[in-house]
Amino acid sequence: MSEDDQDLAAPSDKLVLIVEDDDAFMDFIEFIVKRQGFNVEKASDGEVGLWKARNLAPDLILLDLMLPKFGGFDVLKELQAPETINIPIIILTGASSEFAREEQLLAEPNVQEFLRKPVNPSELTALLHKTLSTGSA
Repeated sequence: MSEDDQDLAAPSDKLVLIVEDDDAFMDFIEFIVKRQGFNVEKASDGEVGLWKARNLAPDLILLDLMLPKFGGFDVLKELQAPETINIPIIILTGASSEFAREEQLLAEPNVQEFLRKPVNPSELTALLHKTLSTGSA
């Protein structure tokens, strides 16, 4: 079995919602998530991301904080509502101004981790499996 074959995971019924406005970065994250066998739903702004979070009940949300229409901080605040509070969130950000708020963001009940861009694929892969309790990394 080649190393590439070992990287491909068996299909899963877990749904990961990626909320990210940078198309190239979203495609990169989608590739990593799908390679691990997870299903993906995407949103390129906070408004659509929040709607999908409420209506699709994903198993995990990968959330950028700098979003058009309805910003990531607003989305995060709305996701503290009873119907979405149990959806784990991994924050993805490249804005250095947000690094200072990392501790505050991690204090939110459903925020699992804070990843700085550029994201390390191995680190994201490990977090996906840890957060979704799939047991492989």
